Amino acid sequence: MTTIEALSASGTTHPLLPPAPGHEHPPLAGTTLWPGLLLTGLIAGLSFALRTVPGVATFSPMILAIVIGLAFHNVVGTPRRAKAGIAFSLRKILRLAIILLGLQLTASQVAAVGAAGLGIIALTLVATFLFTQWFGRVIGVEPKLVELIAAGTSICGASAVIATNTVTEAPDEDVAYAVACVTVFGSISMFLYPVLPALLHLDPHGYGLWAGASIHEIAQVVAATFQDGREAGDFGTIAKLSRVMLLAPMVIALGLYSARRRVAHAHGHLRRKPPMPWFVLGFVALVGVNSLVVLPAAPKGWIVQLTTFLLSVALAAMGLETDIRKLKAKGLKPLLLGAASWLFIALFSLALVKLADFR
Repeated sequence: MTTIEALSASGTTHPLLPPAPGHEHPPLAGTTLWPGLLLTGLIAGLSFALRTVPGVATFSPMILAIVIGLAFHNVVGTPRRAKAGIAFSLRKILRLAIILLGLQLTASQVAAVGAAGLGIIALTLVATFLFTQWFGRVIGVEPKLVELIAAGTSICGASAVIATNTVTEAPDEDVAYAVACVTVFGSISMFLYPVLPALLHLDPHGYGLWAGASIHEIAQVVAATFQDGREAGDFGTIAKLSRVMLLAPMVIALGLYSARRRVAHAHGHLRRKPPMPWFVLGFVALVGVNSLVVLPAAPKGWIVQLTTFLLSVALAAMGLETDIRKLKAKGLKPLLLGAASWLFIALFSLALVKLADFR
């Protein structure tokens, strides 16, 4: 919580997503937060409960939460008195959840992937991000939406989308569209990949590395790799978590680039710099803590569940801010971009795995 307070003290207290006109600075007094927090919390809880339904467990609670929130907003309507709590969920709760993600990774896990494996993961991430940026410009997709799709595909799905938007500051519809893209194509990978190891002559390590380097969400990687056995599942999960570690330098780099871009476009006027995502340093710090201190299995399991719940709360709030009519207005070009980016990361990472002789 100290990191969150430091974030606020540094002046980076703007909402993650732009609020509705006329509500740019909703009051955040304690008594006004509860309706919105209750609503986002109930939706997050429902998303966990729905995973007990057969066939639904393949989707993460985060994805279910944004779908439920979106449906509620567009069918029932988000109450005005819930706005402050929703804004709080998109600022403070989101940042806290991203910090807590650091407790799911250790330096030894990263080392277990090996220099070659880490090189494949890093090169795939950078190449996918740059390809998505280039192709997005070619087909004429809005730059901020391109950046979110690039981050979600190249790093870690919905978590990367919402973390990246702390510096991209795209409209809520862009965030929802990017999350939808990584969900759809990551889910296709989850069902497609398990039938390919024998066809592609990949051993458990090679298959695990390929899946961890290219499938979007952690839950999707786990589902896809453990179908090929525990060895592939364990290695795939570690590879994916190593890829998640790169979220920190990526978001910081985007923040610095965005700051320079805004200064260049200021034309002599004083412009507010975008926030530096200091909470990402909290993520890195907790990776360090998790590497030095062995947490008991039970408390660590609760922390993992809490982190997923908090991310689900943030995505529920995102859904509650999303107008589906604006999503439709964006057309099919962003979907084409998501498909092209998905194919690129799958084929590029597979080529690297083969070249490195991971089989």
